[in-house]
Amino acid sequence: MSAEDFRTLYERLRRTARSGPQEGGRRGALRHLTPARVAAAAAEVRLGRTVSLAAPIETLPGPDNPEPAKHRMTGPAPGEAGADGLHFALDRFAMNVHGDADSHLDALNHVLYDGALYDGVPAGDATAPEVRSLSVDLVREGIVGRGVLLDVPRLRGVPWLEPGNHVTADDLTAAEAAQGVRVGPGDLLLVRVGHRRRRGELGAWEAARSRAGLHPRALSFLAEREVSVLGGDGNNDTAPSAVADVAFPVHVLAVHAMGVHLMDYLQFEELAAVCARAGRWSFLCVVAPLRLPGATGSPVNPIAVL
Repeated sequence: MSAEDFRTLYERLRRTARSGPQEGGRRGALRHLTPARVAAAAAEVRLGRTVSLAAPIETLPGPDNPEPAKHRMTGPAPGEAGADGLHFALDRFAMNVHGDADSHLDALNHVLYDGALYDGVPAGDATAPEVRSLSVDLVREGIVGRGVLLDVPRLRGVPWLEPGNHVTADDLTAAEAAQGVRVGPGDLLLVRVGHRRRRGELGAWEAARSRAGLHPRALSFLAEREVSVLGGDGNNDTAPSAVADVAFPVHVLAVHAMGVHLMDYLQFEELAAVCARAGRWSFLCVVAPLRLPGATGSPVNPIAVL
């Protein structure tokens, strides 16, 4: 995809995102997730089955995780463990939220493009009220709605997409037809490429250089369907990039142009199996990021409720 074609797509999606009603302030695509649609999503619960969509946080370095999370037990103090009376086991965590291994959510202040953030907010001062208004604190009440899983490897008859493969808008439409589901306004769209399964069976690799993901033109599907959130079991962006000089075109289009919150490196293997057995691919989805005012993202453990 040429830089000129990408710019044209960017401007079109940006205009589309700004053309609808903007009630409730700078909420981006979450404006499609109305209270009525949240209430309707509750009807997706029929089995009472819950499934985590997050991978376990990793503390060991690997090819795709050179800066793993750090977890240290800080208590009990020496000599307390076997002593009489009350004592506590304590922990301390530190992590790179936007790495290539741990499940996380990208806030609307995460992507800077042409010197600005989503909706033209200047990116110079990270503490400015306008910038902080786009932080992960924007979703402090959580994101709850109808989730839809589209399983592209299942569509293609393979266990996973090989690194470098693109998911197209036609793939998403075909997956809908094959699975008997349709993505609609306000939905949380989850796209499986099989990244986690490949990693589990073949081992980790340098995903920053080579991974499956969405083609930039597939973002037109999200705009047409008025999707509120996009989640993937990889980075959502393909590597190498389909666009010269834009390393993460899907992030630019989704977050910066459309105001769509992204969830990267989720885990869909259990969910895909449950959906296949149940014969349906939609469910109530509950996303509860940490309350981190000003932060550009958060580790996240989305829950599918079928």
